[in-house]
Parts: sequence; C-alpha cells; structure tokens
Amino acid sequence: MLFTLTPFDWWTLHGLVTVLALLVYVITSHVTRQRRQPAAAIAWVFFILLMPYVALPAYLTFGSRKRPRPAVHAVPLALPAPGGEAWVTRTLCALGQPVPAAYRDLQVHEDGCAARAALMAAVFSARQRIEIATFILKDDVLGTELMDALCAQARAGVQVRLLLDGLGSLMAGRPKLQRLTDAGAQCLLFVPPLHSPLRGRTNLRNHRKLVLVDAGQPHARLWCGGRNLAAEYFEGQPGVPVWCDLSYDLRGPLVQQASDLFEHDWAFAGGQARPASPLPASLADPGAAPLPQAQWAASGPDQADDTVYALLLTATHRANARLSLATPYFVPDPALLMALCLAARRGVVVDLLLPARSNHGLSDLARNRALRALVQAGGRVWFWPGMLHAKLVIVDDVLALAGSANLDSRSLFLNYELMLAFEPGEAVQRFQAWFDQQRAQATAHHPRPAGLVRDLLEGMLLWTGFEL
Repeated sequence: MLFTLTPFDWWTLHGLVTVLALLVYVITSHVTRQRRQPAAAIAWVFFILLMPYVALPAYLTFGSRKRPRPAVHAVPLALPAPGGEAWVTRTLCALGQPVPAAYRDLQVHEDGCAARAALMAAVFSARQRIEIATFILKDDVLGTELMDALCAQARAGVQVRLLLDGLGSLMAGRPKLQRLTDAGAQCLLFVPPLHSPLRGRTNLRNHRKLVLVDAGQPHARLWCGGRNLAAEYFEGQPGVPVWCDLSYDLRGPLVQQASDLFEHDWAFAGGQARPASPLPASLADPGAAPLPQAQWAASGPDQADDTVYALLLTATHRANARLSLATPYFVPDPALLMALCLAARRGVVVDLLLPARSNHGLSDLARNRALRALVQAGGRVWFWPGMLHAKLVIVDDVLALAGSANLDSRSLFLNYELMLAFEPGEAVQRFQAWFDQQRAQATAHHPRPAGLVRDLLEGMLLWTGFEL
C-alpha cells in the first residue's frame, strides 16, 4: 500500500530534519568543546536553518576545528617578571608554547635566489637526517632539483622524511614521490582529503613549512618561512612569474624544538601514538655566552588555544609606535580588525603590505571592507605590484613574527600553522629592513566607498566564507 504525503506532512518532515540537524550541531559542538568565533557559529546556524540537507553533511565533513586538546603546560617559574618586553614570552608560555631558545647565524633571505641557495645548502649539509614539512611540493624546476638532492642524500645513508599536506599534494598535481621512497626516504601525506581518518576535520590543513637538518646535533640547521616548495616561490620559471616571499634559516638549540613539533605531526599523520609533549626547556643559563633567542608559536587544531591569533591581539594592543604587517590575504575577524583600527587611532603607525592582486580573487574581494575601515582609522595600506606571499608582523622594535600564518580566518582558526617570535635585537631590525625594502616598491592604496551592490556582495562573501 502506497502512502501519499500531504504538503503538511512534507513540512513536518522538513521541520524534523532541521531540528535534528540543529541538535547534532549543538551536541557535537558541546561534546567536542569547539570554541567558534560568534560569526562562524551564527553562520552555521543560519546555514542549517536555510539548507539542512546540505548543511548537515557539510558540518559533519568540515565542521570540527579542534582535535582533543592537549594539556597546557604551566608557565615556568623562571620566566621574566611582568612588564617591559617580557609580555611576548609570558603570553606564549601561557598559551602552552615552549620557552624561548637560543639560535645563531640567522639569515633573512633577500630574495628567492638566496632562499633557494640556503635551502639546497642545508639539504646537502645533512650528515644524519633531513625532515621536511610543507603544504605544496610541485613537480617543477625547483621541486625536481630538491627531489634530486633528497634522493642523493637518502642513497648516501641520510634519513629523509617528507611530510606533505594531503590537499596540498592534490593542488600541486600529485608530485612524484615514488622515486623518493625508492631511494630509501619516507613520505607521508597529512590527512588525505579523499580518505581522511578524521571525521569532521578534513578541512583542517597542515600549512606549516619547515626544513630541519640534523636536529639535536651541534650543527643543526633550520630553514623556515612562508615559501612552499615550488618555482614561483623562489626564482620562477618560463611562464611562471616570481612571487615575493619571505624565508630565513638559522642554527642552534631552537632547531630541536622545531624537530619536536615535526615528530608530533609525523606521528599523527602516520596514525601512530602521539609522542609525549616535551616539557618546556629551561631558559638560557645567565652565565653562558649570550645568544639571541626566539620562541615558537604553533597554532592549529592540535593546540588548546588559537595561539597566533591571541598573540596578534595582544601585540596589537601593546604596540606603542609602529606595526608593520605583510600578508597575501587580509580577511581579519572583527576583534583583530578593531584592534588594528584602535592602534591607528591612538597614533601607532600601522603599515599593511598586500599584493595588488593575489592568487585568490575571492580573498581580494573579501578584504575590501576591512581595508576601508583600516584606512579610515588612519592606517596605511600598500599594494605590492606582483603577488606577495610573505607573512610577517613587526611590533615596534620588540617583536618580529615570521612564518606560515596569513591574516585570515583560515590560517588563524583552522589550519596548522607555525610562526617564530624573534626577541628584540638585530633580528627584529633585519626583518624591519626587509619590510621597508618591499614597501618602497609598493604604492599606497586609497580605497573608495563601496556602492550598495558591492557592499552586499562583500557582506555575503564574509558571511559564507567562514570555513574558506
């Protein structure tokens, strides 16, 4: 016997599905203790109310943004007293990050040619092991040269491990990793999107970028920054223009802390038991030869807090004279945008360096509302003539924050990111000099008021783009 549903029955069934979807959202958010930005939470609720049949599968696939939270280490008693320049160290330690570690021989790469030379020199200097984490590794001129070097080192007996993001590998056209494994290296994909073991977390990508050489040894070396391993991030190739990007390399005890994080990500990607988080290292011995120090700021689903975002908010509110920011994508949440505008209004020189046109058109459209607000508050926006991919924040002469995180919601709230906070001294001056050199090539941006249609379009994009 066939049953015919009346319109009332259809609406009743639709209402039940909607209520069920909302209950799934509320219960899972509570059980997993997901702390969402208010705009994101409201967007998910409206998405479920308007299109429950699409929204519920989307939420179950992409909705989670945190893994089970690790225990946060207590702030070490040996930390500097509050006040002065100690706020960076105390803030990061309170967010569960290791205390500062010493480094030496910092080189801020002037351009892609210098970055490539430093990368290859680091790889060929390895005696025991090479560990690489990256979002993209392309099968192009740069990628082929690097793969050749890694294969040669692996055949020579050096332990080589490559951790490549699962989505990044698809975006790069599936680099040929077989020859690397044939040479004796190990390769892992971090959460492949088509067969992810993480329910509700396939949208959380590993955007960290590290090259570690002989970690734990006196000659250990770190190559880091915002560059993916592809030609456009270095020197380009025919038909591929060069992007402006930022990377650096250094040596010293700081490298071991980066290696600890790599081991953590490697174990997770391989489905192994997560190694115990090392206890924070002690501060440098006051009687030892003084070396500059820096502090890691890892952010992402494996961290209890949104580390980089929290540090950015703190830094922006504490800035006294100058804030220099470089990022390819500028789509801040309301709190960060308000902090930047308030800094500009109280007389802080806020310089924001962006590409005139990035490789993501939607990001360029979404940034306009924030740019208008910042300029109206007294901030200065500069457009670099080509594609700028660098990620850098400098606060007065107190802090230089460089690494992989963009100033948008994906980097600050979803991705696995890694930044390095350099303490006051020559390092901050070097990064400031790099920023000033790039700003000298840029042109000032004076945004025009948006019309009604454009304003509505920007608002819709910001509302729907909370997971993008």
